[in-house]
Amino acid sequence: MIALRDILRRRGGSADRDDLAALLEALDEPAAICELDGAVVLANRMWAKALGSARRPLPGGAAAFAAFRTARATGRGEGVLPVGEGGRAAVIAAFGVERFLVRLPPPPAGAAAGAEPATLLPQSLAAPAPFGAALVEGADPFAGAILEANAALWAIAGRPAFPGATLADLIAETSRAEVVARLAEGGPGPFEVSLPGAPDRTAQLYLAREGGRIAAYLLDVTAEKDLQLQLAQRHKMEAIGQLAGGVAHDFNNLLSAIGMRVDELLLRHPLGDPAYESLGEVREGVNRAAALVLQLLTFSRKATVRREVVDLGAALIDFEVLLRRLLRENMRLETDHGPGAPLVRIDKAQLEMAIMNLVVNARDALREGGGGAIRLRTARLTAAEAEALGCPARPPGDVALIEVADDGPGIPTAVLGSIFEPFFTTKAAGEGTGLGLATVYGIVKQSDGWIVAASPPGQGATFRIFLPAHVPRLSLEPPAAAARRPPRDLSGAGCILFVEDEDRVRDIAARLLRGRGYEVIEARDGEEALDLARENAGRIDLMISDVSMPGMDGPALLKAARPFLAAAPVMFISGYAESEFSDLLEGETGISFLPKPLQLQSLAEQVKARLQGG
Repeated sequence: MIALRDILRRRGGSADRDDLAALLEALDEPAAICELDGAVVLANRMWAKALGSARRPLPGGAAAFAAFRTARATGRGEGVLPVGEGGRAAVIAAFGVERFLVRLPPPPAGAAAGAEPATLLPQSLAAPAPFGAALVEGADPFAGAILEANAALWAIAGRPAFPGATLADLIAETSRAEVVARLAEGGPGPFEVSLPGAPDRTAQLYLAREGGRIAAYLLDVTAEKDLQLQLAQRHKMEAIGQLAGGVAHDFNNLLSAIGMRVDELLLRHPLGDPAYESLGEVREGVNRAAALVLQLLTFSRKATVRREVVDLGAALIDFEVLLRRLLRENMRLETDHGPGAPLVRIDKAQLEMAIMNLVVNARDALREGGGGAIRLRTARLTAAEAEALGCPARPPGDVALIEVADDGPGIPTAVLGSIFEPFFTTKAAGEGTGLGLATVYGIVKQSDGWIVAASPPGQGATFRIFLPAHVPRLSLEPPAAAARRPPRDLSGAGCILFVEDEDRVRDIAARLLRGRGYEVIEARDGEEALDLARENAGRIDLMISDVSMPGMDGPALLKAARPFLAAAPVMFISGYAESEFSDLLEGETGISFLPKPLQLQSLAEQVKARLQGG
């Protein structure tokens, strides 16, 4: 018989089709040349008689593929191929580049035709493998006994191997019912199953018929499912954030119109007027609504942030006085500020808001339990220490830890994954907005940090905030000049181009500015503003523009209108954060920002400061 190595050597490592055909025909057993996916390239007549001559992947499913992978890695693999009513042992050998010689040796002497080989599982699955594999007797995957299984099957299922075991002993009854129902409908696998022996795991079951038996493969997909849940939760939070940001933007426009109208009426009805007290209550309602909108924007990470370098320990020591006032007599605040508390770069007002919300949340939990302690701890942690405490990602360097823990009843496991969602609350109706923890989440994320919650049974709740530690850089720049005090006299002169797509906001603001002595040119969108800027080139002293408008937005308007505005300053107004659009203004000078909802006093102060060159 011609040796394979002789043919390969003679052809420079590549045998032609005639030589291979001659070789295969010389073998006294079914044989074929196959590709890695099992597709038959060339076969002898004995193979065609046993398995057919069509160029198609070999039968045998995942078990056959596993044998091919073993042959690719080690040069040889073994498997079982269904032939007729039974199975036939197959020997697979590497043959050239991504080609394999597959032979079906005759059964051992004395074995009945069609009998199963002594080794039921392929060699690749009998050895340690990252997934479980088993061969099951009969056509019912859960009734037949497990004839052979690898060690990984029992490890994943969390059960020791024992004689007479079936897949029904390893898989939960509810999962078995679902698998049977889907098989009856002709549904393909994989099937997600629960394991009574390992209730904390999620597994997938693959089934493939191997002659008159069933090959079963069990994969532990717990990590993948956890990652899917985390991604789904992240997408959900981002979608809710976008919705909350859009609602807050529209609501800010309404509050701007109401608030400035109230400011106008307060000027006509000063202290002592019968209407003054009622107008003051309306103004207070507007302020409370604006605070609620700010929470929505903070959650959606669209609030305006004024970051500064903060000494965490010193800031919280100063803030403790206010925090203690929030607690009842039967509650106490315990603080532990570790040595070497790091600097953090954060909006200090937002930091205080986040800690206050966490303390208020802990206070409400203690109220249900009749009092107790709230512990506020800060510390500097290494990246490894942060990971050990549950930080979701490995920080690039040291982090600042802010931990708020309480002795309350804790958070039920069923709702722990929903506590940072806006409007989610376990409190009674009327006792909370459901925005406290959502606001904390937004503040932390906008500060490039992480927040986690833990609530072991009977041990209260613990919230941990991880913020990147700030490393100060040596700066040779002169200290910043002291902030200029706002002018007392808010009247002025100059031509202002006011661009705002919300009619009520534009009408009221323009009227109030005209009352201060300014000439105001109104535009309802970017296109109209560009035409007016062209018509009034050289006359405009200040442009005030909304950022988000239909069609041409504020930054695009500025770039198009700059030739007609010359060096005139520009003030953008928006309910969104300045950082949302600041990258669109690269290279521009004389830009300022005023957040919505607008107030008459702040608008007039900013206009005069800009026109005076402030």
